[in-house]
Amino acid sequence: MLLNLSAVAASDSKKRDGDWPAYGRDPGGSRYSPLSQINRDNVKNLKVAWTYRTGAGNVKGWSVKNAAFEATPILVDGTLYLDTPFNRVIALDPSSGREKWSYDPKIDLMHGYSEVTSRGVSSWADQRTGKRRIYVATIDARLIALDAATGEPCKDFGQDGQVDLTRDVRLVGRGDYQVTSPPAVIGDLLIVGSSMGDNRGVELERGVVRAYDTRTGKLAWSWDPIPQQADDPARKTWQGESATRTGAANAWSIISVDAERGLVFVPTGSPSPDFYGGERKGNNEYANSVVALRASTGKVVWHFQVVHHDLWDYDVASQPMLVTVKRNGRDIPAVAVGTKIGHLFILDRTTGKPLFPVEERPVPRTNIPGEEASPTQPFPKLPLAIVPQKLTEEDAWGLTPADRDACRQIIKSARSEGLFTPPSLEGTIVFPGNAGGMNWSGMSYDPKRGLLITNTNRIATMVKLIPREEYNKLRASGEGSRFKGEFARQTGTPFAMYREHLRGPSGAPCNAPPWGALTAVDLATGAVRWEVPLGTIPQLGMFPKSSEWGSINLGGSVVTAGGLVFIAAAMDTFLRAFDVETGKELWKAELPASAQAAPMTYQDANGKQYVVICAGGHGKLGTKMGDYVVAFAL
Repeated sequence: MLLNLSAVAASDSKKRDGDWPAYGRDPGGSRYSPLSQINRDNVKNLKVAWTYRTGAGNVKGWSVKNAAFEATPILVDGTLYLDTPFNRVIALDPSSGREKWSYDPKIDLMHGYSEVTSRGVSSWADQRTGKRRIYVATIDARLIALDAATGEPCKDFGQDGQVDLTRDVRLVGRGDYQVTSPPAVIGDLLIVGSSMGDNRGVELERGVVRAYDTRTGKLAWSWDPIPQQADDPARKTWQGESATRTGAANAWSIISVDAERGLVFVPTGSPSPDFYGGERKGNNEYANSVVALRASTGKVVWHFQVVHHDLWDYDVASQPMLVTVKRNGRDIPAVAVGTKIGHLFILDRTTGKPLFPVEERPVPRTNIPGEEASPTQPFPKLPLAIVPQKLTEEDAWGLTPADRDACRQIIKSARSEGLFTPPSLEGTIVFPGNAGGMNWSGMSYDPKRGLLITNTNRIATMVKLIPREEYNKLRASGEGSRFKGEFARQTGTPFAMYREHLRGPSGAPCNAPPWGALTAVDLATGAVRWEVPLGTIPQLGMFPKSSEWGSINLGGSVVTAGGLVFIAAAMDTFLRAFDVETGKELWKAELPASAQAAPMTYQDANGKQYVVICAGGHGKLGTKMGDYVVAFAL
């Protein structure tokens, strides 16, 4: 009997089209699906196909109140895999939502954790044996390998199926060193970053990025984003011994890989602490950057820094997205870097050079003794910033005239000189605030239309430095408990820090809406194609124009060949579909809980397309909680 190889190849290709094998579907995080069964003409007929409950709503423990269900499931080999905020890994039948197996790593939830979330799991198939493994990195800093067919730990990986990630990182606080994003997979290596509690002090955990063997769990290499070698050219951007003392600069978001070029693209955060840099003077290179590493060695190939000497918690929070863009008639492999600032940098993938001009512009100077803010910062000429970046007293907004007047006085009393105004004793307006711009929600990309889709936040933050002696008195007297924002110790510096979202007496933001938006950018020209408000804030639903104000949002989008952008993310409880060419909302469905997660789409063995979203809310954001996985189909 002759085997029809072309038919087999076509069948395999169709299967791959229907899969969603990584967090962003492909290792470069484009979040694009070639499926088109659900399209602009029929999306109005989309209905719930099945619902699964993870049981996370019944979990007890001190940390549960801060849980956030941020996972995006993956689909490989006919099975859907995801994990809960507590890292319970679950395998589901994609057609029915029936549970096949689950694995509980038994996180101690009576312990305090900086974050209680996981954005998903990773998958790898052994080419020698044909067997597949599922990997999860946990909030208590373990890397675990599971048999994809059974959910049993792979005993030959690490010690009885797991690796302890707290080794060799200068552990300071057990619950402040974690992993919240799925490991990246390239060849036979797993690449793992870390999440850590910000602003505790100068000498925190090191933000090392590590590569482990997929079979054995053996460490292959590690790379520290704070340069340790004297001959590293980035070392001179850390004055004195600050590169030895400082911690963090960690990669807590999604890491991208390019297997063809053997490159790993690491998004790094700010060094410790975020809001005072007098103990780490200099540009602090490799921090607040996208760094391309050689996958085989962990050596730096190139890096691009989006913020020099960060004083604003402007981590690179979005997954670096690998795309191909057309410039001067040529297809150029590129990296799209979205930032909390609202800047979008488009870089050549092999060199890190910007494809659109970037210029260093003067920025406001610091008035804090001991601090040395960078005199300039990088600004892309194109694309233009996709969020507002300055808030003056004339810009003050309020639900009522009294609200507006109160906001005007708050802004007038603080430093507010535009983007990169340094923290101060009198208070500084940081706009956009630490929630973004673009946060971990990231971006999606339509390769046929050349459109990058991203959701953004437009909320200002008030940041104030507090002299150490004054902070100690506040703590001792209990006065600090009457404030509604967040204090941070910043141990090892002369200043503690206080920050809160900039809001009027009614609780509404002091800056004009929209407070959340969905935007499409043409990567060939750098022009914004369209922009629409995203979602609503339920607490403001009684106001007639609240549907135009948008919402604070966390959770990304997916774009499909059917001409649709699917996204939830807002503080309300809806999953929405937008026309990718116009931004027009074509469909929405109410979910049983809010969904601060990115959706995905796949095709089952019967050829049916589904759209799936994890709807479980976000404890810190205060949205409606739950433990639902909801699938939609025609």
